[in-house]
Amino acid sequence: MRLAIQIALFLMLTTAVPARSLSQTSASDDEHELMHLEDVWNHAQVSGDADALSHIWADDLELTVPRMPVMTRDEVLNFARSGRMKFLRYTTSDVRVRVYHDAAVVTGRLQRTRSMNGKEISDDWQFTKVYIREAHEWRVVSFHASDTPEP
Repeated sequence: MRLAIQIALFLMLTTAVPARSLSQTSASDDEHELMHLEDVWNHAQVSGDADALSHIWADDLELTVPRMPVMTRDEVLNFARSGRMKFLRYTTSDVRVRVYHDAAVVTGRLQRTRSMNGKEISDDWQFTKVYIREAHEWRVVSFHASDTPEP
């Protein structure tokens, strides 16, 4: 009887440790994937690659930025494809990723310069993106930016 208890305890301990390690690896993999998608987003903005953005944006994306109306995925994609605006710079910093199972929140600072109607306009924003996992892939459902406060 005593040997059976020892074997049961041994099995419980040896199977519990890999499960814990597996969940940590998954969270780390998710964070790595989300950081990669942030790079894809930034590069797609500068290169004008609306198809890349289309792939990572959920169908029900809402985009809220200063001095513009709230836009849907289709509205933003149509604007991106119009060529009326070109990003000269689109860089993020202080990026933080938090994963909650099949949802994630990414926050940070966005500094961008765009050319529109012959004018260069620069923005310095704090941003929040909400991702959800759909069919094993991360998609952005919400992007919100606000002006970075003056020091």
